[in-house]
Amino acid sequence: MEESTPAFKNLYSREYQGHKKKVHSVAWNCTGMKLASGSVDQTARVWHIEPHGHGKVKDVELKGHTDSVDQLCWDPKHSDLIATASGDKTVRLWDARNGKCSQQAELSGENINITYKPDGTHIAVGNRDDELTILDVRKFKPVHKRKFNYEVNEIAWNMTGEMFFLTTGNGTVEVLAYPSLRPIETLMAHTAGCYCIAIDPVGGYFAVGSADSLVSLWDISQMLCVRTFTKLEWPVRTISFNHTGEYIASASEDLFIDISSVQSGRTVHQIPCRAAMNSVEWNPKHNLLAYAGDDKNKYQADEGIFRIFGFESA
Repeated sequence: MEESTPAFKNLYSREYQGHKKKVHSVAWNCTGMKLASGSVDQTARVWHIEPHGHGKVKDVELKGHTDSVDQLCWDPKHSDLIATASGDKTVRLWDARNGKCSQQAELSGENINITYKPDGTHIAVGNRDDELTILDVRKFKPVHKRKFNYEVNEIAWNMTGEMFFLTTGNGTVEVLAYPSLRPIETLMAHTAGCYCIAIDPVGGYFAVGSADSLVSLWDISQMLCVRTFTKLEWPVRTISFNHTGEYIASASEDLFIDISSVQSGRTVHQIPCRAAMNSVEWNPKHNLLAYAGDDKNKYQADEGIFRIFGFESA
C-alpha cells in the first residue's frame, strides 16, 4: 500500500529574526498560535504565528535572565504562560501577553532542561550537575529534589503524568513512577548516550534520540522498542512528533532535518538546513515544524534566527 504523504515538497520555510545570538530552544503553546524562542542572548521571545497568514509577525521580548535561555516550555493548560530555564540558575514564569515575569525560583545549578507535567501542576527542571528539581507551579517552590549519579540529559512525563522518563549518558532510559520517583525500569535503549526524548501526543509511543545517530521508537504500554530510524549520521540532538502522531522529525549536525513516517519508519521528507540543529518542534494543531540551530552569517556571527517549515506559497 502506498503511503498517503501530504505534499511536503510543495511547502516552504519562513525565517524569523529577532535574537542577537543563536537560538537554543523553540516551543509552541497549546493552541498552536504562539511560538517561543530561547537564545544564548539571555532573552526569550514570543511570536504570534498565523498558520496560513503572511502578515508581519509581532513578537514580545522576555527579558531578565542573566545567562543563556537554554530551554523553555508552555503551560499545557494556559496559552499565555511560559516557563524558561537558564544557565543563571533561575527558572522563571512569564505572561506572554505583556512579557512580564510573574514567578521566579532560584535553584542550585545551571538549568538546561525544563518540562511541564501534562496537567500543568508541576514543572521539572534538570541542571548541568544531573540534579532534578520538581516545582509546584502555584507556589513556585521545589517539592522534590534528586541528584543522580549518572549523566541526565532530557526529561519527560508520559501523557497521564504517572511516569517520568530520564535519558542518560549511559545509553539508558530510566523510567520512574510519579510522584514517588521510584525506579520502575531501566531500558537499555542505545549503544551511546541518549540525548533527547519525545512523547507521541496520542500517548502510545515515545521516541529517544542518541549519540549513536539513531532514533528509537518505544511502545509505552510494553516498554518495547518497535522500530529505529537510521537516516541521520551524527548524534541526534532533537526530536518531535507531529500533532497526529503520524510523523517524527529528528535533527543533528547533518545538514537536513529528517521527517519520517512513524508507522513505516520511512523518510517522507527532508528539510535542508545550513547548520547543526538545536531544537525542532511540531505545532500541536497543524503540520508546521519550527526549527533552530547554529546558523552563522557570512561574517561567522550567530544569526539568531529560527525557521518554520510547512507554509504553502502565497
